[in-house]
Amino acid sequence: MVQSDAQAAKAATEQEDEPRLIVEPGLPARVAAIVEPVLGQLGFRLVRVRVSAAEGCTVQIMAERPDGTLSIDDCEDISRALSPVMDVADPVEKAYRLEISSPGIDRPLVRTSDFDRHIGHLVRIEMAIPVNGRKRFKGTIAGTEGGIARLAREEAPEGEDPIVLLPIDEMSEAKLVLTDELVTQALRREKAAKRERRAAKREERREVRQSRHRPQSHVVKGGE
Repeated sequence: MVQSDAQAAKAATEQEDEPRLIVEPGLPARVAAIVEPVLGQLGFRLVRVRVSAAEGCTVQIMAERPDGTLSIDDCEDISRALSPVMDVADPVEKAYRLEISSPGIDRPLVRTSDFDRHIGHLVRIEMAIPVNGRKRFKGTIAGTEGGIARLAREEAPEGEDPIVLLPIDEMSEAKLVLTDELVTQALRREKAAKRERRAAKREERREVRQSRHRPQSHVVKGGE
């Protein structure tokens, strides 16, 4: 069963500093160590770092807010904050293009809360360490248990339990499969996040107006 909006909201707001369990090796790991603290200070979470040969060399930083959203304005803010930090740290030995992106609808899952947020949705998983002699799995997320993902496999062999337990920190990749249900949920969540941001901005403006019109008290000392 697909997770309700209330369950999704709870999963999205819990443990904003929750660590990633699926991480990159090599150069992307060094880049991640540099950018993750900066993202945290801005209120964002790192999802994934990728270094590719696109356009000579591209360093892609995939990030999100704790609720799973990321706007164009957010990407610009992140780029402005990361560019000078990357210039100083200089983790890439050649010229590169810095790209900031959202996780997308068929996103990678890297934290336990990512799996909890997408209970009931289809996922493809590649294990770094085989489970029951297999590395590749496809099925529906059925929940988590202490860092272990419960997966209801598609086309499980006859006689085998369709439910398999996969340690998240032993996965090399986990990615959602694009379905109509996933698209619908993503659009609904994005609309809810926009409403919350607009409400927060209205409240901020209201507080500013109130502070400007708040009467000031003055203490006048009498003379002798």
